Amino acid sequence: MRRFRKKRLGDLLAAGGIIDEAQLQYALKKQRENGTKLGETLISLGYTNEEEIVQTLMEQLSIESVDLQEIKIPREVLRVVPEPSLLKKYTVIPFSFSENGLGLNLAMADPTNLMAIDDMAIVTGLQINPYITTTGSILAAIDRYFGDEETRAVAARYQKEREDEIAEENAANAQESADVQNSPIVQMVKTLIEQAVRRRSSDIHIEPMDEDVRIRNRVDGVLITVGEYPMTMFPAIVTRVKIMGGMDISEKRKPQDGRITQVVDKIEYDIRVSTLPTTYGEKIVMRLTAKNAVTRTKQELGMDQGEAELFDRMLANSNGIILVTGPTGSGKSTTLYTAISGLNREQVNIITVEDPVEANIDGINQVQVNPKADLTFANALRAILRQDPDIIMIGEIRDEETAGMAVSASITGHLVVSTLHTNNAATSVTRLMDMGIEPYLLADTVVGVIAQRLVRKLCDCKKCREATDAEKKMIGVPVDSKFEVYTPFGCVKCNDTGYLGRTGIYEMMSINNRIKGAIAAGKSADELEQMAMEDGMNTLRMSAARLVREGITSLDEMERITFTTDSDAVVPGDAGDMA
Repeated sequence: MRRFRKKRLGDLLAAGGIIDEAQLQYALKKQRENGTKLGETLISLGYTNEEEIVQTLMEQLSIESVDLQEIKIPREVLRVVPEPSLLKKYTVIPFSFSENGLGLNLAMADPTNLMAIDDMAIVTGLQINPYITTTGSILAAIDRYFGDEETRAVAARYQKEREDEIAEENAANAQESADVQNSPIVQMVKTLIEQAVRRRSSDIHIEPMDEDVRIRNRVDGVLITVGEYPMTMFPAIVTRVKIMGGMDISEKRKPQDGRITQVVDKIEYDIRVSTLPTTYGEKIVMRLTAKNAVTRTKQELGMDQGEAELFDRMLANSNGIILVTGPTGSGKSTTLYTAISGLNREQVNIITVEDPVEANIDGINQVQVNPKADLTFANALRAILRQDPDIIMIGEIRDEETAGMAVSASITGHLVVSTLHTNNAATSVTRLMDMGIEPYLLADTVVGVIAQRLVRKLCDCKKCREATDAEKKMIGVPVDSKFEVYTPFGCVKCNDTGYLGRTGIYEMMSINNRIKGAIAAGKSADELEQMAMEDGMNTLRMSAARLVREGITSLDEMERITFTTDSDAVVPGDAGDMA
């Protein structure tokens, strides 16, 4: 067993030059006050991060690291641990046996924790060889390999308690026995949220069926079933979620909306909750958003250099309307938040009106729509215009009144950014015309329209193959040339889906003088799109084709996201003269 001379983590980080003595002493003081681990305290104070801690311990202790995302832990290794709670207690997980079979290779967040090493040696009966990795990757691995087991254990405990209650109480009181403070249900809902976060889920669906409750997570835009539980648990789950979201637990006939804030792995998540009465009960959908992940750089959004520069030119206007369009879940809000965060300066007054406010941004005044108090988008905009704004963000233009207020605000010298639900950039202009906005006003006010979608990115396990002639035409490659495309394969890292993460594809229509004239003349969406393409605009399908050519996504994903009635059409691009 490899042991390390007992030395404090703080001393190691100070010796490595990550923190200074004053920061260490302040962190130790905070640690004593809060009763937390020193590493967690240092990270929360912003003095360091998990990666720096791992690198420092590797160098100071001459210890190897392990990437748990790159390996699949054998079942026989996991079976040597009798209780998963021990792994969470010490933030460790075994990942392989040593070559002689007498030792156990153990991933640890803190390899200097001799108590953890001794306890693991006692319970496994094996010699412990410590390796280092981040706390987040260990917790994610514990959830991956033991998550279902923990959830089912909690479910079994609740089921037994429920059966005991029903046996003791009469039928009239049985319904009331689903007490929201019942600890197993509290733990179960908390665990469902934590597991969804660690699976990179954007939404949790809790769906009552005929005999079971189905739990599905939306990962990279696709729903995946992660569990099914007895229907007897459903009333308690609904009640718990409603209490967490501040909703009316007695109202079961009407849809409701709520909001939950929960910290998972030291990151705060804003969770929007929606209930909908269905045949078998109220379906619940929880949308997860990390508060520090709503604003990103344009490169993180997936924009190439040309798109980022065009977006910046649109935002440089002191007045006018910029529209971001696309279906629900296409990343419109993230794009808007990125835009206003880039414009957020002390000299500028930025006010937003949203339904709901998805993330709080320092220095920006954000207004939550409240129909019960008659605070609609239009009414909020009227009040905002009296607040001396420079930039206004409208969560969504939904009706003629809001559209009219947005146009009025832009005409009077304000920059307005907002979203619309349309399929492409050109139809956004005609949609506003359909809402009753005069074409000449739109020509004067709209400075740019961005249509966007999110496509799944291929995991590193992707495989390549020769493209067919038809596929070459689809992605704008000469049919007489050799060209390889990538397809999904599947591995531990991507949960055997072949995809890991998403990126944006964009259709950016900058409103130049030529297009202004066409809008004022009331031209159709098809005519506007054709003119924009002649001026250099890439359509969504062309943007997706570029990602296929670069090996970032697959042809199947391009078809799924950008399918139209003329999907077989050749994508303009690098083809030149095609055979």
